[in-house]
Amino acid sequence: MWHIATAPKVATTPIVASGSSEYQALMGQGGGGDAEKSGFPTLTQMGETFYKQLSRPFYDNGPNDKGIGIQLAYSLGRVGLGFFLAMLVAIPFGFLIGMSPLAYEAFNPFIQILKPISPLAWMPIALYTIKDSSISGIFVIFICSVWPMLLNTAFGVANVRKELLNVTKTLEVSPLRKAFLVILPAAAPTILTGMRISMGIAWLVIVAAEMLVGGTGIGYFLWNEWNNLSISSVIFAIVMIGIVGMLLDMVFAKLQKVVSYAD
Repeated sequence: MWHIATAPKVATTPIVASGSSEYQALMGQGGGGDAEKSGFPTLTQMGETFYKQLSRPFYDNGPNDKGIGIQLAYSLGRVGLGFFLAMLVAIPFGFLIGMSPLAYEAFNPFIQILKPISPLAWMPIALYTIKDSSISGIFVIFICSVWPMLLNTAFGVANVRKELLNVTKTLEVSPLRKAFLVILPAAAPTILTGMRISMGIAWLVIVAAEMLVGGTGIGYFLWNEWNNLSISSVIFAIVMIGIVGMLLDMVFAKLQKVVSYAD
């Protein structure tokens, strides 16, 4: 279907004046009987783009000309740092509101107000206060990652089986040992689910954030190639975004299986 859609089509054009013919040639339009080519890249052009980009993924010819490997590394670095900071905040705080109904009632209204806000809505405030585009991108990843982890952690902790908690009371286990040896293993599958959702959202958001702030990253690479009218490179970037997102999701799926247990 791709090959048929992008195959050259023969179009007959009536004879026109030489001035108009010159204008058509200038605009890339052929005369009568010429084959009109689609602006969409053919499969051959896509293969050439994939080979060109993947054969030298780490070249660096300046600010606006870096290999796809370097661009992905910048994006993954921002996502990883923002995700790690969100994890440091969301998991302990989720434990707090999951173990304390009073804390849940106190903080839940604020969480419900802040959770629906688009992460990109925070970008202007981040740029104004932080005044650094790269750190602002990390902040946006932190904001979008913290809510799924926080809510899933709180849900998992609050729904630990009562039998397990009753055993800790009977054995007079200290709160710290109860949290690490009983509640954390029991809530781990739910916590990993929140982390998996957060990573998927973070990878979505970093592409849009980098398209806004520029500099480096797969989002900037995609937007820069669009400005260069290189549609084949745009499609290549989309494929790379999908592959990396799939691999990240597979990593968290494996971790979920490791911490899951049969009842």
